[in-house]
Amino acid sequence: MFGGERVETPKQWLKKRRPELSALFQHYMYGTMPPAPWKPRFTVERVDRNYFDGKATFKEVSINLTRKENPAIHLLVITPNKRSKPAPVFLGLNFYGNYMVVDDPLVAPPAGWLPSGAPGSTNNHATEAGRGKQVDVWAVEQTIDRGYAFATFYNGDVEPDRPNAPEGIRAQLPGYDWGAIAAWAWGLQRAVDYLVTDGALDPQRIAVVGHSRNGKAALVAGAFDERIALVIPLQAGCGGTAPSRGKIGESVKQINDRFPHWFNSQFKKFNEQPERLPFDQHSLIALCAPRPVLLSNAVEDTWANPAGQFEMLQAADPVYRLLGTDGLGAQQAPQTGKLLDSTLGYYIRPGKHSMTKEDWKIFLDFADKHFGEPHR
Repeated sequence: MFGGERVETPKQWLKKRRPELSALFQHYMYGTMPPAPWKPRFTVERVDRNYFDGKATFKEVSINLTRKENPAIHLLVITPNKRSKPAPVFLGLNFYGNYMVVDDPLVAPPAGWLPSGAPGSTNNHATEAGRGKQVDVWAVEQTIDRGYAFATFYNGDVEPDRPNAPEGIRAQLPGYDWGAIAAWAWGLQRAVDYLVTDGALDPQRIAVVGHSRNGKAALVAGAFDERIALVIPLQAGCGGTAPSRGKIGESVKQINDRFPHWFNSQFKKFNEQPERLPFDQHSLIALCAPRPVLLSNAVEDTWANPAGQFEMLQAADPVYRLLGTDGLGAQQAPQTGKLLDSTLGYYIRPGKHSMTKEDWKIFLDFADKHFGEPHR
C-alpha cells in the first residue's frame, strides 16, 4: 500500500489497496471518468420477436448520455427466445456501427464520422455498401444458439476515434482529463445501466468483450464496474493487457504518438521511461478480481505481445488467490488452440490481429465454465 504496509487480507485489498490502484490508473493513464448521468433515459425504438427465424427477440434501445439528445448510445440487444430464465449477455463495442454486425435493412448506419478503412465507407461516412460486412466477425447467431444474449453499440456513439472530436462525450462533459479509452469504457457502463433493467437478461451474468482498442476499453470498464461479471479483452495489447514496460511489440511512446487522444495527458510523460509508471497492466487485471478475465491472442499478432500478456496474468495471480479463486491455472502458457479456462484464462490461436467466429466459440466456452451453461 502507499504507506508501505503489505496487503495480507482480502479486506485490506478490497478496502485499501484496490482504491489506491484505481486512483493511480485514473491519474496517470486513463483519466477520471465522470459519474453516471443523474437520471439515465432509455427508449426502446424497435422490437422484433421473430429474429433469426424465430430464435431471438431483437431490440434497438437509445440511451441518452446527457440532458441533450446527443451524444446517445444506439444499443442493439438480441435475446434468445428459448430459455427458462433470464439469459446471460455478452456486451461488446463495435468499430463501425450496428448495421455491419447484423444484416438487417432496418438497422440504421451511424449518422456521424467513421474511422478510415471502415468497410463500404466514403469520406469517413457510412454507406449501404457496408451493411452486414462484419456478420462473420461477430457471429451473433452462434451466441444465440448457445443460449446467450448479445448487445453491442458503435464506440463512436460515445466518442469518435479521433483527437478533439467536438461531438464526443469528452467535449460535452468538459473538466475531465480523460482519454477515449476511458470514454468508451464509460459508455460500456452506461449500456450496463440499461442491461440490468431488462427483465430478459440476467444482471448477475454480464460479460464484456472487445477487440484491440475496444478490448482496452472492455478491461477498463470491468476494472471500474463490478456489475460486469466477466471480462474478455481480445488482443488488447499496449495500454490494455500487455505490459507497458515490455520490450516486445507496441511501446508507450508509439501508442501515445499514434493515438494521442486515447489516454490522458499524464500518460505521455512516461513515453521515454515507462518503467517510472507506479503500476503495470497486471494491476488493472487485478482490479477485476475475483471476477474471471480471459486474455485471448493470435500467434502472428506480435504487436500485442501475447507472451507479455501471459506474464501480466502471472503477476495478477496473487490477488486472485488472496480472494479465494484458482487464479491462473498453469505455470506456462497453453499450447496454441487450447483454452486455459481458469479464473484468469488465456488462449492463443493461429492467425493475425482479428476477431473471428472461432474466437467467439472460445468466449462462449469460457463463459460456460464460469457462468454455468445457460438455461435453455
